[in-house]
Amino acid sequence: QVQLVESGGGLVQPGGSLRLSCAGSGRSVSSDAMGWFRQAPGKERTVVAAISRGGVTINYAASVKGRFTISRDNAKNTAYLQMNSPKPEDRAVYYCAADRIDYRVSTYDCHYDSWGRGTQVTASS
Repeated sequence: QVQLVESGGGLVQPGGSLRLSCAGSGRSVSSDAMGWFRQAPGKERTVVAAISRGGVTINYAASVKGRFTISRDNAKNTAYLQMNSPKPEDRAVYYCAADRIDYRVSTYDCHYDSWGRGTQVTASS
């Protein structure tokens, strides 16, 4: 079982930027698809972005496309989410997750078998 730990969350002003990191330990996630999800207060958890093991296939939620960028560094066993120009509605707890079935690059949280504990992101002026 892999342990995933998110970091980099916090308060950011709208129009600023923030980079979230997700570090894996216990085993390599280089062969897994990696996903970022978020859950706002009182709402269901939804996908933000997902990336294949080689970084070739990437899926984004429509609400973040063009503003957020998912990437990974397999040598560091780490995935990233670059958040540019966050909006107040981006406020949520952000989770990273790993899916051993890489090829589907899934946007469904039920497909992911390892999860971090999350990091809070708040965009507020």
